[in-house]
Amino acid sequence: MLRLAHNLVRRTSSRTPAPSPSSLNFSVCLLLRNTFPQCQQGDCSFQERYFSWGSKASSTSLSIWRRRKEMGKEGLIAAKELKRLRSHPLRLDQFIRSNVSRLLKSDLVAVLAEFQRQDQVFLSMKIYDVVRKEIWYRPDMFFYRDMLMMLGRNKKVDEAKQVWGDLKREEVLFDQHTFGDIIRAFLDNGLPLEAMEIYDEMRQSPDPPISLPFRVILKGLLPYPELREKVKDDFLELFPDMIIYDPPEDLFEDQECKRENEDD
Repeated sequence: MLRLAHNLVRRTSSRTPAPSPSSLNFSVCLLLRNTFPQCQQGDCSFQERYFSWGSKASSTSLSIWRRRKEMGKEGLIAAKELKRLRSHPLRLDQFIRSNVSRLLKSDLVAVLAEFQRQDQVFLSMKIYDVVRKEIWYRPDMFFYRDMLMMLGRNKKVDEAKQVWGDLKREEVLFDQHTFGDIIRAFLDNGLPLEAMEIYDEMRQSPDPPISLPFRVILKGLLPYPELREKVKDDFLELFPDMIIYDPPEDLFEDQECKRENEDD
């Protein structure tokens, strides 16, 4: 009798369907509403902040150039071989056609990010061209931002103009923060003329201006007083209620002396 009862209970439990995710979510929501008064009042931000069901980092809408880049075994082998063949143009191009173009998307993205981190300009430009030919490639602001930041750090003006021309043809638009970061990278590495060309593009951008990127640029323009005055006038015109604190005048003189010594 006991064995029969045990088999009956086991058979009944096996036929009971598992609760669906939607029913579980509904049950938990009821529990939250009974426990936290914020949920009863319809405070969506409270629920999203503390009880989100998914991670934003894993969202499919997140740019692949902002995700964590982990290089697989094939990517490591390809990166090592690319660095070895760097001084052999013909063999390098052949290896790119036969091996690099067959890498998984995640490996290709990781290889490019690693070369950018190492300031490998030549190899970064090679992988940059490969990425733009891939079937999965889509124009992306962060893709171009990383390239321009790396080229600015290494004072590669011609390559930067090439990349800028590509993004203009693909109609990629930067937001104001990205403009500020790129301009500051060029200024910090002694490329004020190129930085001001990008600044002119920033002023023509349809993205509404905000004050923080201007402050970032103004700080980078301390060694260039004349250019700084131009940006300062634009800032005060756009944000008349804000104040800019100018450094002492002798600081500009010290910066000019340093530049003259570097030129000599």
